Amino acid sequence: MARSGHGAGEPPVAFTAQGGSRPAPRQRAAGRGNRLTLGLVALGLVRHGLRSRRFHERVTVAVIAVGALRGIGQDNRASTMARLSAWNKREMQRLERKAEHQTAAITGARRMARSGRPRGLAAASDAKADGGRTA
Repeated sequence: MARSGHGAGEPPVAFTAQGGSRPAPRQRAAGRGNRLTLGLVALGLVRHGLRSRRFHERVTVAVIAVGALRGIGQDNRASTMARLSAWNKREMQRLERKAEHQTAAITGARRMARSGRPRGLAAASDAKADGGRTA
C-alpha cells in the first residue's frame, strides 16, 4: 500500500537502540518496578478481600455447600450399597431354592430308577402281553 503526504517517496526508517540488542539499564529497572507494583496491588486486593464481610459470607456459603454435597454423596453410596446387599441376599435365596428343587428332582429320579417299573403299569403291561388271559 502506498503512503501519501510528506516523505511519501522515502523508505521507512527503523529506530534501534545503540549498543546492539542489549536493553538499556533504565528499561530493566522499569520492569522490576512494574512487577513490584503489580505484586503490591495483588497483595492489597487479597488484604481487602480478607477484610471484606461479603468475602467471608461467600466463603461460608461455599463451605456449607461443599459439606452438603459431600453428605449427599455419602448417603447415595450408602443407599446404593444397601440396595446391592438386599439384591444379593434375594439372589442367593433364589439360587438356594433352585438347588434344593434340583436335588429333590435328582433324588426322585434315583428312587424311580432303583424301584423298576411302577406296579400299576407292570400288571397292565403283563395282561397285554398274555393277551388278557391272566386275571
